[in-house]
Amino acid sequence: MLIVPRSKLLVPRKMFFTKGVGSHKFELRSFELALRDAGIEKCNLVQVSSILPPGCQIVSRNEGLKELIPGMLTFCVMARCSSNEPHRLIAASIGAAIPADQHAHGYLSEHHAYGETEKIAGDLAEDLATAMLASTLGIEYDEDKGWDENQKEYRIGSDKVVKTTNITQSTVISASGTYSTVIAAAVFIF
Repeated sequence: MLIVPRSKLLVPRKMFFTKGVGSHKFELRSFELALRDAGIEKCNLVQVSSILPPGCQIVSRNEGLKELIPGMLTFCVMARCSSNEPHRLIAASIGAAIPADQHAHGYLSEHHAYGETEKIAGDLAEDLATAMLASTLGIEYDEDKGWDENQKEYRIGSDKVVKTTNITQSTVISASGTYSTVIAAAVFIF
């Protein structure tokens, strides 16, 4: 078996959350403006699936943006929703399930929706992340019983404590029917 030092692997050491909204008569431009609002428009974004590596430090948006260089390949988990339907509520959310055990991996979920408020979309994204983490760990999880309201944490299985968070962006499409795009992203830094 070949042993490769962790420093040689593409394992993110940091991650930050960001979100944005953009509006324009063209959908693609509204997406670019949402990326600009989120601060990640100058990167070549590579969307990846949803594992939060063990020991990956979650940093502030400002700290994370300082490490980005225009043109760099930037790995992220992204949720995106677009519409030009007048008065339509749209939302994009990233939920995170972060185990209390720093040696365990976490999970990130993408959720995009029509007609959901930021609160509803964010809560659903957190629920999804927690359920998918339980699934990857092979743990039976009852989504209706896992939340501990007093501790503000999820419990999966008998002994796994998971903290959750989300970043969510929503907007209402203008009466004129201009395209709007909302994005939420978890951006990885190596």
